[in-house]
Amino acid sequence: SGKSVLANFVSESTEGIGSYSPTQGVRFETCWPALMKDSHGVIIIFNPELPSHLKEIEMWYSCFVQQQPLLDSQCLLVAHHKPGSAGDTENLSLAYPLNKLKLIHSNLEEDPEDVRMEFIKYFRSIITIMNESREREEMSIIS
Repeated sequence: SGKSVLANFVSESTEGIGSYSPTQGVRFETCWPALMKDSHGVIIIFNPELPSHLKEIEMWYSCFVQQQPLLDSQCLLVAHHKPGSAGDTENLSLAYPLNKLKLIHSNLEEDPEDVRMEFIKYFRSIITIMNESREREEMSIIS
């Protein structure tokens, strides 16, 4: 679905534009608790052209957002369009509760800087949530 390409692009490890080289997906469910521990946000990246992904993201949302529990504002959905794909961004309809989450369409061939800016906005919102939480915790200690 493009997770490695997006991660490299956003971290500026590469420009992220060019040929797609799939990496082997690893899904060790036994590691999920360690991944979720003390997390402050979740980014779910999926290929909107694969109907199976639309079902999978419901499971990811349930496991990584609802069961923690995180706020919906701490979750970002990324519909990643691979190079050369149709990239239909208008007709993607998600079922409840996914339809209330922030959704961005990512196409690194057409709008790479827009994608980077959306990620930066998301990271800033997570930092704000973390700072507010820390301040509340400090105030509760002082009181």
